[in-house]
Amino acid sequence: MADSDKKPRVLFIITQDSKGEEAAYIRGLLDEAGVAVVMLDPSIRRVVGGAEIGPEEIAAAAGHTIDEVRALGHEGKCQAVMIEGAVKLAHQAHAQAPFSGILSVGGSMGTALGATIMRGFAYGIPKVMVSTMASGFTAPYVGVKDITMMNAVTDVAGINSISRDVYRNAAYAVAGMAKGYRPASGDGRPLALMTTLGTTEKTTARIRRALEADGVEVMVFHSSGAGGPTLDAIAAERDVALVLDLSWTEIMDQLYGGLAAAGPDRGKAGLARGIPTIFAPGNIDFIIAGPIDVAEKQFPGRRYHVHNPALTAVRTGLPELERIADHMADLVRDVKSPVSFFVPLKGFSNHDSPDGHIHDPSLPPPFGSHLAKVMPAHVPVNQIDAHFNDEAFADAIIAQARAYLKPA
Repeated sequence: MADSDKKPRVLFIITQDSKGEEAAYIRGLLDEAGVAVVMLDPSIRRVVGGAEIGPEEIAAAAGHTIDEVRALGHEGKCQAVMIEGAVKLAHQAHAQAPFSGILSVGGSMGTALGATIMRGFAYGIPKVMVSTMASGFTAPYVGVKDITMMNAVTDVAGINSISRDVYRNAAYAVAGMAKGYRPASGDGRPLALMTTLGTTEKTTARIRRALEADGVEVMVFHSSGAGGPTLDAIAAERDVALVLDLSWTEIMDQLYGGLAAAGPDRGKAGLARGIPTIFAPGNIDFIIAGPIDVAEKQFPGRRYHVHNPALTAVRTGLPELERIADHMADLVRDVKSPVSFFVPLKGFSNHDSPDGHIHDPSLPPPFGSHLAKVMPAHVPVNQIDAHFNDEAFADAIIAQARAYLKPA
């Protein structure tokens, strides 16, 4: 076996037509660090050569010649073709001989392409993106994946006394991670995914501890905009035994324009795969809005709790609660896998409690009644005479979780 076959393989993404000097320098660093390099070069303007996956091959994988791509005459359209081909070929190469790390270097266009490729790879594979965009708004690039973004500091335009160190650090970082990388194989424990916020943590922590004592691996996600979509992404990718969707802030905010809105597909991934799911309406007593002056304009005439100078919890009323009930009923209407709902009749979060700031004990019971009325007949709605953070409510969910996790 050749020495290169024994080395961890790193996918290195860079456009040599505009970054040839950087590409040669970084590739040398990766070689020096003892990894096998597979360079993917999605250049459009010219073909430099030397890449294991080159521009002509990438264009062909998307059904075009490189000349046809250039003839499109629009950078966005050209990039879309090259992204399509690059994603396809990156995964083909990974299937033939798995990568242990990915490194990409670029400006705004290169970051969009490199990060798109990275997001298609499994959690755990080291992913380092050196980018001029890393000190700005990174969410469009990172998404919900474990991408490490490193600020390029200067433009990716030659080697200088700062960029030299940045590139060296990035190359050695990904090489070190690649050498230590081991593909996730699981440890034999069933995996459960759960959403929470600090306002419902007392119950979700009790559930987590109980399931962990049973030998279950529990991953908990903060439902503040990215947590729920991350749960959904993992549910779509990994072997998940149970989903406990116990904080619906992202769904409520999607319906009413709150800051934690997570998109119309929130909550669908696990259901689509047939994963047993327990739902409970944690935190539906509020919508997350911005500073109080903004919140008062967006949601006038409500009760407000100023969580901090940047965030305000806006109290929901029965119309909002009924709408989210309708939404959740539609979400599970055609689901055949085990699904159940648990409703606390004495409050939805710390805020909605006698010690809270926006408590309204009159609302949980009619919400529970409406949810039971609109829910498909095959989906049980368990109405518990307790607050969300009471032990009795947690224990009811634990009992259902254990029933779902029990081997057939």
